[in-house]
Amino acid sequence: MATERKESSQIHTLHSSRILYKRRTRENQKTHTKKHMADLFCRDCNQLTEVVFDHSAGDTICSECGLVLEAHSIDETSEWRTFANESNDHDPARVGGPMNPLLSDGGLSTVISKPNGTSSGFLTSSLGKWQTRGSNSDRHLIEAFKAIAIMSDRLGLVTTIKDRASEIYKKVEDQKPLRGRNQEAIVAACLYIACRQENKPRTKEIGRAREFILKHLELELGQSVEMGTIHAVDYMRRFCSNLGMTNQEVKAAQEIVQKSEELDIRRSPISIAAAVIYIVTQLSNEKKALKDISLATRVAEGTIKNSYKDLYPHISRLIPSWFAKEGDLKNLCKS
Repeated sequence: MATERKESSQIHTLHSSRILYKRRTRENQKTHTKKHMADLFCRDCNQLTEVVFDHSAGDTICSECGLVLEAHSIDETSEWRTFANESNDHDPARVGGPMNPLLSDGGLSTVISKPNGTSSGFLTSSLGKWQTRGSNSDRHLIEAFKAIAIMSDRLGLVTTIKDRASEIYKKVEDQKPLRGRNQEAIVAACLYIACRQENKPRTKEIGRAREFILKHLELELGQSVEMGTIHAVDYMRRFCSNLGMTNQEVKAAQEIVQKSEELDIRRSPISIAAAVIYIVTQLSNEKKALKDISLATRVAEGTIKNSYKDLYPHISRLIPSWFAKEGDLKNLCKS
C-alpha cells in the first residue's frame, strides 16, 4: 500500500509539473507573439478587429475569432537592437559595410583572409594568391579610397570633401593615366581639388600632381573643372579658431578682409588674412605675438609684415568703428 501511494504521489506531481510547464509555455508564446497589435478588417467577424502578429509562423491572427488573416508574412525589420548611446561601436550589421557606388561590385565582393595557422591554411593561402593575381579592377580604387580616408582623417576634413576626392580619383582612374605615378601625390591632389570645390581651402603645395589631375579631368568628355576663387575671408574662421580669438575679434577680422577686397593690394589671400589677424590682435586686449600668428597661419613673419605695410595706409578705412576708435588706431606701428 505504501508503495502504491508513493507511486500515485509521484504520478500526481509529474502531472502537475506538466500542466504548469504547458501553462508557462503558452504564456511565453503569448509574450513572444504580441510584438505589436493593430486593427485590421476580419472577414469572419465582418468588422475591424485587433490582430496579433505571430513572428514564429509569420501569421497575422484575429484576436476575436482566431482566423489567420495573412499567412507567412515576411518581417522586414532588423533582428537586432541598437544601443548606440551606450557604446562607441557602429550599428550591428552582419554583411559588411555599406555599398560604394564608385566600385563595380558596389564594394560587396568577397575577400579571402590570410591563413591563421590551421590545417586549412595552405588552401586559404593558395586561394588568396589567385584572388590577388586575378583581374580585379577595383583593387587599386580600394587602396586609393583608403589612402584618401586616412589623409582626410589626419587633416580633419569633413565627409563631403572625402567623398568628392574619391569621385575625382575615380574619374581620373577611368582614363588610365595614373600608371607608374606616386599614388600619395595623386591622392593629395584629389583632396586639394575637392577642398577648393567645397570652399574649404588648403594652401599647402602638392606639386605637379594638381595640374596633372586637372588636365585629365578637363579632357574627359570636354568637362571643365571649376576650381573657384579663394578669398581671404575663407581662411578667417580656421585661423582665428587656431589662435583662440573671441567672436567679436573674428567678426571684425571678417569685415576688414571684405573691405580690403575693394583695394588694389597685390598680395595672396592667405597673406592678407594673416596681416588682418595681426592688426585685430594688436587692437584687442589680448595681443598675439607675430610668431604665434605665423605658426597658426603658416605664413612667414616677413610676409605678414610686408602685407601689414600694404594695409596700414588704409587702416582708418578698414577698421570698423564699433571695434576700435581713431585714438586706438594711432597706437599701431607703421611697420
